[in-house]
Amino acid sequence: MTSLSPNNSPPRVFSTLILRIAGAILVLGVLFYFLPVRRVGAALHLVPPYLWILILAGYLASHFVASLKWRLMVNLAGSGLSVPQAVRCYFAGLFSVLFLPSIVGGDIVRATLALRMGRSKTAVLFGSLLDRILDFLALAFLTIAGAILVPGSLSPASRHVFFLVGSGAAILVAAVVLTVLLLPARRFPFRIRRHLVRLREAQRAMSAQSHFVLAAYLLAICVQGGFILLTMVLANAAGLHLPLQVWIFAWPMAKFSALVPLTQGGIGVREATLAGLLLPFGAPAALTVAVGLAWEGITIAAALLGGLASYAIGRLKLDAA
Repeated sequence: MTSLSPNNSPPRVFSTLILRIAGAILVLGVLFYFLPVRRVGAALHLVPPYLWILILAGYLASHFVASLKWRLMVNLAGSGLSVPQAVRCYFAGLFSVLFLPSIVGGDIVRATLALRMGRSKTAVLFGSLLDRILDFLALAFLTIAGAILVPGSLSPASRHVFFLVGSGAAILVAAVVLTVLLLPARRFPFRIRRHLVRLREAQRAMSAQSHFVLAAYLLAICVQGGFILLTMVLANAAGLHLPLQVWIFAWPMAKFSALVPLTQGGIGVREATLAGLLLPFGAPAALTVAVGLAWEGITIAAALLGGLASYAIGRLKLDAA
């Protein structure tokens, strides 16, 4: 058996989790200190119970489509996962986000489970990486579309900052992709070269069927756009009425901020970022935070139900080959 390294020992992992939870409580505490708590609570009470259920159902349906998109990517690379296997792995990753710092941790759990089921480990890893890149590109596309649709609401300074951040992200993604594709394999030891060769084979398999990659990218845009629409419906019910293009601009940027592993699952950071982004559009910070907290409730409930579904699929052997 392999022992845990000191950096990944259970006490260290547990202490890190406690620190992130404490960070989330601290950020939320600061928000509630400066915001009228009663107004936040009143906004949450305006959302009828049936709407909570409908939005939760829509959120789960969107993630089911996302699981099929992920399966398409890993299978194009040669993993050979069935639909139940893909759903089990995907929702296990969604559930694990509750205990990990960001969605990247959920990706690792999803891929780790898929490695035991797929025909090719390289296919699972490469397909999962490309799937996540497509999600980021979909969010970037929506953010750019929102910025184009609301040019009059952005100050010149905001446009300049947005252009710099977007350009930096695009350059980073391009550098990573070019490094993977163009790096000469002969410079590495044989063991690493073997994995690089398999990686190139998976990349060639996807390139031969690039129309499926394009379809997956369009699915990613639809899934992320669906999340934005659900958030807008939730906000309208809570009394926060903003044009769709404003949500298209602000929501993806707030989601990007949640990737920073400062708090557990980005709780607090996402709400503070969203409030700051929507403030120039006339959105009261209290209502924005209320919508953000309501969305957190939806995501937590969906993660719990997703974990239950993943466990049930494994127990019932529905993902057997």
